Amino acid sequence: MGLLQEKLAKYTLPQQYMAMGIYPYFRTIDSHQDTEVEMDGKKVLMFGSNSYMGLTYDKRIINAAIEATKKYGTGCAGSRFLNGTLDLHVELEHELAEFIGKDEALVYSAGFNVNAGVISCVTDRNDYLLCDERDHASIVDGRRLSFSKALKYKHNDMEDLEANLQKCNPESVKLMIADGVFSMEGDLAPLPKMVELKKKYNGNIMIDEAHGLGVFGKNGRGVCDHFGLTDDVDLIMGTFSKSLASIGGFIAADKEIINWVRHNSRTYIFSASITPAAAAAAKEALHILKTEPERQENLWNITNYALESFRNAGFEIGSTESPIIPLYVRDTGKTFEVTRLAFDNGVFINPVIPPACAPEDTLVRVALMATHTKAQVDQAVEVLVKSFKQLDLLK
Repeated sequence: MGLLQEKLAKYTLPQQYMAMGIYPYFRTIDSHQDTEVEMDGKKVLMFGSNSYMGLTYDKRIINAAIEATKKYGTGCAGSRFLNGTLDLHVELEHELAEFIGKDEALVYSAGFNVNAGVISCVTDRNDYLLCDERDHASIVDGRRLSFSKALKYKHNDMEDLEANLQKCNPESVKLMIADGVFSMEGDLAPLPKMVELKKKYNGNIMIDEAHGLGVFGKNGRGVCDHFGLTDDVDLIMGTFSKSLASIGGFIAADKEIINWVRHNSRTYIFSASITPAAAAAAKEALHILKTEPERQENLWNITNYALESFRNAGFEIGSTESPIIPLYVRDTGKTFEVTRLAFDNGVFINPVIPPACAPEDTLVRVALMATHTKAQVDQAVEVLVKSFKQLDLLK
């Protein structure tokens, strides 16, 4: 065994949880994503999916992906920079830019690549990146890849953000970056206050709309639209893997920023372009968002019902304002145990432990879809109450 293998062989934490029968990852689903899925030969209620609009098995989207595959093939065999740009990609970018309300948009092969590639290239050694401490891992990695000075502020603490802005050279670029909807806690970035600070300190703002797209704003345009501040946000990022029922991501901004990113973002230039099927699926899902506002209305009806149900049952759910409902456990082992108990009783939820949260903030994450029913929510609440009480986590 080589030195590398010897070093990595010491990592046995997953095996320890497997031996305890509570390892919660890589669980195999034997059906399409829906409010109910098949796992281990039984039907399970799915409350762990980011398919907020419930579109991943929509026949219109499936047919769009099939037709695109028939026309263009299964892949593009190259990057957008060279031989991998299709008219389909360009059409999708135009529609996204119009939908978001920016000059232009660029489509990446993954949402993670957007943040990693954009954040790492738009500023230089003399500039500053100011990030919320609970920003998504892709933002963290983009910050790490950048040569700029990185400053981290306390979660949604605008006094701390301002204190960090005061440390910056007034003549340098100061890019504030935050999730629009924080993916584990479900709360929103205080965008109006961020815009105030932007104007006060001559800064710039980038918002990750991964969990806001489809959920907030007119026809699901996101948190920036929800607050009426799209024009004040310089860069808006989004993904296709949630409300848009596909895979990939995009950045939308003014034409000067997009021109720079198009020619300098390494994850864009050196990655193969999004597949024709994925592009067509996202494009069709975008059309559905714009023409079927009742989906967003259904999502909020079931979200508000679930929020009230979990609060009334005595769960600690923090400051969530979205279809993401955290049920705090505050213990890693018990977080895994409650995940297993819920699954054994027919409810799929996701455990959240470090580094996705602080060690004292472990939780299980419940996520709602527009297609969930009140009866399904009632069943989930009943199962989770029983599971939490079994572990003395709920009075």
